[in-house]
Amino acid sequence: MATAHFERLSLFFPMWNEEEYIGRTLEAAREACATLQSTGEIADFEIIIVDDASTDSTGRLADEFAAADPRVKVVHHPKNRKLGGSIKTGFATATGDLVLYTDADLPFDMDELQKACRLMRHYEADVVSAYRLDRTGEGYVRTVYSFFYNALVRIFFGVKMRDINFAFKLCRRRIFEHVKLESEGSFIDAELVIRARKFGYHIVQFGVDYFPRTRGVSTLSSPSVIVKILREMWQLRGELRAIEPAVRR
Repeated sequence: MATAHFERLSLFFPMWNEEEYIGRTLEAAREACATLQSTGEIADFEIIIVDDASTDSTGRLADEFAAADPRVKVVHHPKNRKLGGSIKTGFATATGDLVLYTDADLPFDMDELQKACRLMRHYEADVVSAYRLDRTGEGYVRTVYSFFYNALVRIFFGVKMRDINFAFKLCRRRIFEHVKLESEGSFIDAELVIRARKFGYHIVQFGVDYFPRTRGVSTLSSPSVIVKILREMWQLRGELRAIEPAVRR
């Protein structure tokens, strides 16, 4: 049997009150990972659920899925730490040489993971970041917010990305030898990309069809979340601007 291209994929989902999605999410993740195994992209995989102090049955359901499948791991936050805290926990828990972070509401077809792995190999990328081809489904207001946010990141940090906050970041785990994340809020997506780019890691972008949430509640465009993003951007601006390349290609 031929050797797989990557030893292990860690796929993690930050979850807060996702009882309506968790079953479907895990099923899609298992199917995608099984396909990657059958095509020789990965030899093994793990699925990590970061339960961010959910108040519904998400935590209980996650534990039940983990008890039935040893490839599923669960980390419970005793206190709600928002998206940034959950993503930091996910990356810290992951053991694979490849790590994918995405949302529990499956904003893209998981079959795109096959293409992302191929792009990572062919273009010797360290991070593969997806962007939404058509954003009309998420609403006019969020589309406008996102446009100005991407522009701010470009102005403040000189990093040009089409959709920096989209929840599809496939990373080689080795980048975290240099990339140390600090954000507790939703600025963490941009922080990850900014740090990786400034340290000299190679980032590849590709477009995916976008499927907006149909169940539960998204809080990413709430005023409090937007204020926290801007506050963290301002607090970290000096540190992020000062990063010098550590990787020579």
